[in-house]
Amino acid sequence: MHRVALSFDNGPDPEITPVVLDILRARGVTAQFYVIGKHLADRQCRRLVERARDAGHVVGNHSFSHGVPLGRDPRPDAAQAEIAATEALLAPLVPGPRRFRPFGGGGAIGRHLLSRGAVDYLVAHGYSCILWNSVPGDWLDPEGWPARALADCTTRTHSLLVLHDIPNACLAGLERFLDAAADHGLALVGDVPPECAPIVDGRVVGDLDAIVAPAAA
Repeated sequence: MHRVALSFDNGPDPEITPVVLDILRARGVTAQFYVIGKHLADRQCRRLVERARDAGHVVGNHSFSHGVPLGRDPRPDAAQAEIAATEALLAPLVPGPRRFRPFGGGGAIGRHLLSRGAVDYLVAHGYSCILWNSVPGDWLDPEGWPARALADCTTRTHSLLVLHDIPNACLAGLERFLDAAADHGLALVGDVPPECAPIVDGRVVGDLDAIVAPAAA
């Protein structure tokens, strides 16, 4: 059986996220939402985090600014500015467990994702680092992504699919994808493929060489 975990990045968005939550609720599906810290200054966005939490969805940290991948961020305090600053806003709404998804820049996996300092921070503060293995490009093709997602998710036994609850991304095709997944016998699950979680609750359990920038000389 092919298993698919749904995740949504870059929200919450006051217009899109409520509709996504409605669609998931109607189908009894739970997902993971990785939120951008700067959005949480908005009270409506904080309420959406609470709504997602109360519906049984996982809510995690996706950096504060979503500006520069941590492996390319030259600031010595980048982990504090991006991870800790978001956690300060998120923790009162979602007390745990702590999950962090790095900003990939177009969904690429590579050494730009994390710095050594970011890894040290995640380990010291008990985070799980959650990656992905399926990126159908909903923000590039809001209508056409479901066919690509379905085709890709049938190539492996367990997929962690990245979508985006922002304008002009997942929403146009979300119901269509969920219907097609059901028709093709895909199981929508909540657990993460082991290869997509190289750090679990502050413990390094996978190979980080491919996702951590080399230390500066």
